[in-house]
Amino acid sequence: MQPRVIQRVLGYLLVMFSLTMVPPLVVELIYRDGVALPFIIAFAVIACTGGVLWYTARDQRATLRLRDSFIVVVVFWGALGIAGSLPFLLYQPLELSVAAAIFESMSGLTTTGATLIVGLDSLPHSILFYRQQMQWLGGMGIIVLAVAILPALGIGGMQLFRAESSGPTKNKLTPRIAETAKALWYIYMGLTVACAVAYYFAGMDAFDAIGHSFSTVAIGGFSTHDASIGYYHSRTIEMIAVVFMLISGVNFALHFMTFRSRRLQHYVLNAEFMGYLTILGVLTFIAGCYLALTQTASVSDAFFDGLFHAVSIGTTTGFTTQEYFLWPGFLPVLLLFASFAGGCAGSTGGGMKVIRILLLFKQGQRELRRMLHPNAVFLVKLGGTPVNDRTNDNVWGFFATYIAIMVVMMLLLMAAGLDQESAFSAVVACLNNLGPGLGEVGSNYSSLGDFSLSVLSLAMLFGRLEIFTLLILFTPAFWAR
Repeated sequence: MQPRVIQRVLGYLLVMFSLTMVPPLVVELIYRDGVALPFIIAFAVIACTGGVLWYTARDQRATLRLRDSFIVVVVFWGALGIAGSLPFLLYQPLELSVAAAIFESMSGLTTTGATLIVGLDSLPHSILFYRQQMQWLGGMGIIVLAVAILPALGIGGMQLFRAESSGPTKNKLTPRIAETAKALWYIYMGLTVACAVAYYFAGMDAFDAIGHSFSTVAIGGFSTHDASIGYYHSRTIEMIAVVFMLISGVNFALHFMTFRSRRLQHYVLNAEFMGYLTILGVLTFIAGCYLALTQTASVSDAFFDGLFHAVSIGTTTGFTTQEYFLWPGFLPVLLLFASFAGGCAGSTGGGMKVIRILLLFKQGQRELRRMLHPNAVFLVKLGGTPVNDRTNDNVWGFFATYIAIMVVMMLLLMAAGLDQESAFSAVVACLNNLGPGLGEVGSNYSSLGDFSLSVLSLAMLFGRLEIFTLLILFTPAFWAR
């Protein structure tokens, strides 16, 4: 391990993160909200802290090793949650505790979208913009951004990329890792601009269009209104959201390959993409039919409401137009379970990722065949390509660990006083980076105490870093020489 090298990299990244306080200041100057001071203080504190860390280790130019990269990623994301909470803490009208401010910050940066702030419609534009911006930066990963725009760091970009990026596969799209990161961010920014323009022409004002494009493409779910997308009462806006949520939930490598080759076959031939569409299609059909059959909505409204919430919750975005947690029967729980699949690997979506769900299903099929033919050899294939045993073992290990962490956190919340439904849905919503839950946390998390909020903040971090990146730091083998 190289503590001084780690210190230098963390300092550099914190200085870069301090610059995220500048755009909200620009918004404050435009709208004259009178809340510039929290962002100025936050900028100064974060920049000075990062500057001191970097300056005192500026001569440490060795390349990061894999273990160093895990520490950088975990410590930096943890530091982001704390640093990002400063404007919320310093803006007195919010009256947030330290744990609550960190929860809101972590929710934004991990693109979870769970909020405990009530009265969004009356908040200053600068605070609202800051929340939306946090999700946009967290969507593709601020470390990937660092690798893209700071190739001069010379710190082992591929190690950081592998440690931070989500999904079971982390392949480079171009020969150089910096070019790969740039390609991802170009696609990400292009989708954001297209989404903002579409929202604007559909009836949102410029501020809301930009803010909601940030959280839509990031699959975050934060809104500038308490009623979320339902504030606009517009089917056009809802369908625009559906389109961009669907696109953002797809592996960005597929977007890159399709754009470069000008051929759509990359989507059609990809097993994970087809599985992704199948899951959301079936979920939409069930939701629409159930809403119509229970007369919760008219046939046309049932279709649109079912489609919107199936895509929003299924991709772990978390936008709502209705109080879905009050829908009858099994539907709210079914939607919540859909968030376990989430988006595709390499997307901005949360959850366990569709590719893992497919592999678990195929491995289950293989075990059934082995019971009938004990001596036969069966391969797990994805898209016609055999999957090696190490990947299969990784998926089973990930699944088991995921469930174990979920159970432990659920029991902790119940010990803190939450009922079973609220505790279960809160952990699932935060671990899957979804946001809205059921019961007491259906609309927001404002009723939870500091202990529960701290547990859920950790759940969000586990979900964003795909469990193992964080958990590996707690193993004795990691620290052994």
